[in-house]
Amino acid sequence: MKACVLYSGGKDSSLMGVTLHRLGFDVELCTANFGVYDSYIPASLSAESLGFTHKVLNLDFEILDKTCDMIMEDGFPNDGIKFLHESVIEEVANSYDVVADGTRRDDRTPKLNKNQIRSLEDRKDVQYINLDSFGFKTIKTITSNLFEFSYEKSNKDNSSDYEVEIRTLIDEKGGNSLDIFPEHYQTRVIGYKK
Repeated sequence: MKACVLYSGGKDSSLMGVTLHRLGFDVELCTANFGVYDSYIPASLSAESLGFTHKVLNLDFEILDKTCDMIMEDGFPNDGIKFLHESVIEEVANSYDVVADGTRRDDRTPKLNKNQIRSLEDRKDVQYINLDSFGFKTIKTITSNLFEFSYEKSNKDNSSDYEVEIRTLIDEKGGNSLDIFPEHYQTRVIGYKK
């Protein structure tokens, strides 16, 4: 069964990819890109280090543009990132039997609720899988035993999450992404633990 794991190169989506692979799924690690910045490169390197196929999902710029307008209007990223994630999932659900991501129990956004998941599965005849029963501490314990990873201040050259292109486009539109997104640190998987 063909599974698309929405992939940032981080420990959560890497764990999802490895888990589904070990369970017998034909896994492709997929990173969304909207043509603003080559944000998929760190994820591609992480996927390669784990021995997975990596696919760049070249998606419609209008989705990112609408996302950035929402975020700039709100002055806060949550609703925009949620909209973007839902749009990406809707798109990939047209091409895969299984759509998965690394969202976990204590994530606030992006995250589908149970009704959205049921609707997606019914409308698209797809299975959706996430890490919803796992919290941050559990994921940290599991992934620390499984992966080597880097831990760095987040920037556009070490991350492949949605935020990279969102920040880039907000700044291009005359906004200041630093006012919206706080400084934070990011993990990126660089291989399996030896």
